[in-house]
Amino acid sequence: MKSFFRVIFVSLMAIIFILPIAQSANWEKTFDLSLNATQSSYSDNWTGGEAGNLSWTANANGIFTKQMTSVLNLKNTVKLAFGQTHSQDKDTKNWSKPTKSTDKIDLESVGLFKLQSFIDPYAALRLESQFLDASVTAHKRYFNPILLTQSAGIAKEFKKNEKNNVLLRLGFAVKENINRVLQPPDSTTAKSETATDGGIEYVADAKFVLSDKLGYLGKLTVYKALFYSKKDDFMGKPEQDYWKEVDINWENGLTASISKYVQVVFYAQLLYDKQISLKGRLKQTLSLGLTYKLL
Repeated sequence: MKSFFRVIFVSLMAIIFILPIAQSANWEKTFDLSLNATQSSYSDNWTGGEAGNLSWTANANGIFTKQMTSVLNLKNTVKLAFGQTHSQDKDTKNWSKPTKSTDKIDLESVGLFKLQSFIDPYAALRLESQFLDASVTAHKRYFNPILLTQSAGIAKEFKKNEKNNVLLRLGFAVKENINRVLQPPDSTTAKSETATDGGIEYVADAKFVLSDKLGYLGKLTVYKALFYSKKDDFMGKPEQDYWKEVDINWENGLTASISKYVQVVFYAQLLYDKQISLKGRLKQTLSLGLTYKLL
């Protein structure tokens, strides 16, 4: 039964994100591609222990919005990113195999029911994954793990104009984490394991156009689990109550346009999930690269 609903859920997500292409004339849309790269190299007779490297990151970001009916407003968000780093040995000058530096698949659809009241109900679907799971070097798994989130509740939109808006959401969310775990003793086969939890979720989405060359996108997600299907697996262990702790995901992106096709992007993400790490995790990138707006 879980597999059936999983297939239905993923199919709905696919249909929702195909609709903007099929009915492109009826959607307000933005979609851009970017490529950032840094490269350095040294000749064989260079002294000092320097080594060359090459880092690149490709991004695709899109927002598709449509007033489906007089009441229902649908907003689809696409965030895709993948990058690698290639390093050279400082002694032999041989290049090693590339390592992954960035990897993200984030698809979200939010349906906001505008009832001309102070707050409005909403329903949302979200799929998060990565292109390549390289946690076990010898056995790569693609599109693993997958986190599916279904949520519903109340929302409040603060919209100054078409370019600047903030959407606050508070509701109940059910999360399904699907992970293909490699099995011993040879760890060559993978078994799909699913963990489900549900609780209260708060989400704040912000978009600001600060000038004709400077823009900001931010997203804060705070989640408190109320039940967890795997809690019995941790009974009697020090981490038995870690799942009850509040999870935080705070993303910030600042984009500055140098010219029509060149942008500087500063991105910072703060993550806290006690089941993964007792401390907060911080990711920060600053990149200069080419960008192209398709829509």
